[in-house]
Amino acid sequence: MMKERLKKIMENASAQINETDSLEKLNEIKVALLGKKGELTEVLKGMKDVAPEERPQVGQIVNETRQAIEAMLENARTELSKKKRELQMKAEVIDVTLPAKKNNVGHRHPNTIALEEVERIFVGMGYEVVEGPEVEYDYYNFEALNIPANHPAKDEQDTFYINDKILLRTQTSPVQVRQMEKGHLPIRMIAPGRVFRADEVDATHSPSFHQIEGMVIDKNITFADLKGTLQEFAKQLFGEDTKVKFRPHHFPFTEPSAEMDVTCFKCGGKGCRFCKGEGWIEILGCGMVHPKVLRMSGIDPEEYSGFAFGVGLERIALLKYEIDDMRLLYENDVRFLKQF
Repeated sequence: MMKERLKKIMENASAQINETDSLEKLNEIKVALLGKKGELTEVLKGMKDVAPEERPQVGQIVNETRQAIEAMLENARTELSKKKRELQMKAEVIDVTLPAKKNNVGHRHPNTIALEEVERIFVGMGYEVVEGPEVEYDYYNFEALNIPANHPAKDEQDTFYINDKILLRTQTSPVQVRQMEKGHLPIRMIAPGRVFRADEVDATHSPSFHQIEGMVIDKNITFADLKGTLQEFAKQLFGEDTKVKFRPHHFPFTEPSAEMDVTCFKCGGKGCRFCKGEGWIEILGCGMVHPKVLRMSGIDPEEYSGFAFGVGLERIALLKYEIDDMRLLYENDVRFLKQF
């Protein structure tokens, strides 16, 4: 009776193991046959009903059956694992001939590229790059630059005031005043940085933009030095054939003052769509530092003189890269930025 039961268990086990197609099902069969409540375990529990003289023989058959089932399970596990691996290899095949994924690396913003080029030009002339605070005192932003209390530039519609004495700087000229106050003469400096004005956003205006202002203070500095310096700057920035033109203008902190134009680098001064047919492009404002500004900063205008200039960084970037809308510089559109 016991032998027949073991033979039946063996036959069922062989059939189930051969039919299974997954490792999970194989594990379930193992538990059903060899687990604590498995069929073979139930047979062992019934050994007490076997006659004592038959127990050794029956026990041997039980062990042989267990070993045979374990061997079948192990073989089936090996085969199923091999099949699973083959299917996985087919599903996850890698075509080594395909081009690799591109590693997208960021690069400098067009504003930064333009700034570094301007800095390189002036550092090459012996200038120092100086920075200052963006939140500034009214005194440094206006008063010390010969802009009195009733000046239209101080209108709250034009300037971001924090209180009556503190504001967001409208130019980087306050850095020049701070440098003059130190009294370390002579001075050759440029002051790049972010500035703020209460402008509406459009193709050529923004409430936040960047300026690069420069200044030289020394003995016997004349307007000729100003013209020669800015002419060299324009040639290095826009090309050796660039010509410059100075037009009289007014700034409270310089006297005499001028605006400087450069020949259109697109048409060479002949007139085109880029320069609106004029052949010239306005690029910066400049002039000789006003004696009153020198005096307020503790410098004797009888002994020292100097010149100053200011150029919009975005204006240089727009011109150099022929961009027609300033807003593109701030929108962070990768399709636009990766062109540079």
